[in-house]
Amino acid sequence: MSTPPVRRTKAALLAVTTLTVALTACTSREAENTSQSSAGPAASAAASQASGPGCTLDKTGYPKVDVKSAIVGFSQSEKEANPFRIAETQSIKDEAAKLGIASDKLLVTNAQSDLNKQISDIKSMLDRGAQLLIVAPLNSDGLQPALDAAKAKKVPVVTIDRKVTSTPCTDYLTFIGSNFVEQGKRAAVEMVRVTGGTGKVAILLGSSGNNVTTDRTKGFKDELAKTTGLSVVAEQTGEFDRSKGQAVMEQLIQSNPDITAVYAENDEMGIGAVTALKAAGKNPGKDVKIVSIDGTKNAVQLVADGGYNAVVESNPRFGPLSFKVLQDFADGKEISANVVISDDQYDETNAASKVGNAY
Repeated sequence: MSTPPVRRTKAALLAVTTLTVALTACTSREAENTSQSSAGPAASAAASQASGPGCTLDKTGYPKVDVKSAIVGFSQSEKEANPFRIAETQSIKDEAAKLGIASDKLLVTNAQSDLNKQISDIKSMLDRGAQLLIVAPLNSDGLQPALDAAKAKKVPVVTIDRKVTSTPCTDYLTFIGSNFVEQGKRAAVEMVRVTGGTGKVAILLGSSGNNVTTDRTKGFKDELAKTTGLSVVAEQTGEFDRSKGQAVMEQLIQSNPDITAVYAENDEMGIGAVTALKAAGKNPGKDVKIVSIDGTKNAVQLVADGGYNAVVESNPRFGPLSFKVLQDFADGKEISANVVISDDQYDETNAASKVGNAY
């Protein structure tokens, strides 16, 4: 995504109690309430600058559907063992309840990391009468059959957290998520800071086949290249999983015993790396600096305790924005192709005081 980074709001703005963001093709930076039981302060959001006009109800020819009385389907991509997925699903459920959507009108499925199952899940929800869809794609590619099925029934689809390669306003309505390239850049800036600009870095890559991994890697490497004293000496996928992150780190310690820093593309892999480093007799956070992306309570607490160095948040609280976008679309407002959610950051200066904001 080429969207500029969303400014971090000040604490006062984070207390805003109503959704006020205007999701139009113009850029706005207003605070919104995401005070869910899925944790965390309010997040700001802004519609990104779109290339060309945004999407409208008239342009698609879709029927007007009131969100509060509609049958809404939510397709989760992965099992809810990862804190990000837990918070994400809970945010959708919480916002639906807040809007008064009856429990039998919110259809929730989980693809369990199986692309074919996710396609089947989405088609099943359409067969059960879903009039609106919120989809957390497993991969950036491969969902076209499901998107085609939704289009055939004139059901708008909002995608969240992972971007699909299909066409907005044609195959789906919009993407709501973070600027993943910017996340990678911010992680690299933190890596330079905590290492003093020298060292050998290992990258624990996320799963392949989605834009999150690609963008977080690009942002990190592009920014890190500006510092000649830091070099990437190893990179391997841990598939966004804690146990796999641990196993990969164990291998990297054997093949590259002089690694002095780890960039994990999510917290779960970073926490797995901590376990592996401790088992190898190393002191994570000191002997080996660790920077990751997500914002889970476990990782932020490690930062507060000194066993980790920095965490760039990837905000999972998509419920308010998702329903707001769908209602705005039904009301005839113009929706941009990308809606960027704001992401916080944790380091040794604020982790202890802000751990309650983590998920």
